[in-house]
Amino acid sequence: MNEIQLKITHPEQHFTTEHVNKLKPRYSPEQKRRLAEATKGFESLLTSMMLKSMTKTTGGMFGENSLGGDYFDTIFESELASYISHNKGMGISDLLYKKITGEDINSIPNIKKLNRLNRIKNPNIKTKDLLLPTINPTNSSLKRLQKYDHIIKEASNLFKIDKNLIKSVILTESAGNEKALSKASAKGLMQLMDATANQLGVNNVWNPKENIFGGTKYLADLLRQYNGDVKLALAGYNAGPGNVEKHNGIPPFTETKNYISRVLGYLKYFNG
Repeated sequence: MNEIQLKITHPEQHFTTEHVNKLKPRYSPEQKRRLAEATKGFESLLTSMMLKSMTKTTGGMFGENSLGGDYFDTIFESELASYISHNKGMGISDLLYKKITGEDINSIPNIKKLNRLNRIKNPNIKTKDLLLPTINPTNSSLKRLQKYDHIIKEASNLFKIDKNLIKSVILTESAGNEKALSKASAKGLMQLMDATANQLGVNNVWNPKENIFGGTKYLADLLRQYNGDVKLALAGYNAGPGNVEKHNGIPPFTETKNYISRVLGYLKYFNG
């Protein structure tokens, strides 16, 4: 068998360090940062699912019958999962990142700063840009809410509002408790103040049908006022239209931002 001769012109130019250095890296620093963030987010989601599974038999971390426990369960699990994954974690994000880039995730400067908590606490991040979690209501709150299904459907048809939005507001306001009374004297399923109830023509704020119809009418008015913007309508429902106008949008109140997140979290649950 004859020896095959390969013709190579300027062989010294084929495998020089200079040539290798001219090769573009597979991922830019910004792409690596985003990949690291994505893998950390995936591990956080997986950790949150594990925490939820571990506390399922006890009705969540705060118990089945705790008022608002379903919301705090979701937030606590999410924050705890984020803390775990963005610190030592389970090593899942490290393995994923190395599989994709071939590099160690810890090679990225300030990797610990890729924390979802920091982004949420940053006042420059708008509510609409946050990834809102689905909130699973407790079984007890769903059972209470089920008693008013027929009233909610009537109100939904009458005022042309999604019934799931009404349900989400009721769960957020009172967890389906028709006798709920806040420190500010907001009353009933949709937590109507006496002055608001009077304006809406609600004679007996403790009557579930009157309360739901009054609250739904108020929400419908807000939706029309803000051209169908659900978040602005919810902000108006919680903080008052005056504050929405004053701040030219969602007021920078922690309570209001949490309120919107909670309602939308329930809405995601009902919409599947």
